Amino acid sequence: MKIPNQRDKDNFLYPRSCYYSQIKPQNLVFNANLQIFSQKVGYITALETGGKLSPEEAYEQIETLWQELKSSKKELGIGVELNKYSHGL
Repeated sequence: MKIPNQRDKDNFLYPRSCYYSQIKPQNLVFNANLQIFSQKVGYITALETGGKLSPEEAYEQIETLWQELKSSKKELGIGVELNKYSHGL
């Protein structure tokens, strides 16, 4: 029997979908971060529904994940349109 390694566990816990939008490095990184966010929120809500986390704990964990995703978006410059008019050039 094959013993799963960490990569197998990560692939099982955090599966990734194909990316179909404009291919730019920052878009790919943000997409990966977004998929991880989605998976983790799913686990947190399941734990809360099952009584393993209180609603407050679940909310705090999701809020932390949201702030991390928001920070990632800002750092990667997602949604920022760069043109000569927006910078007064």
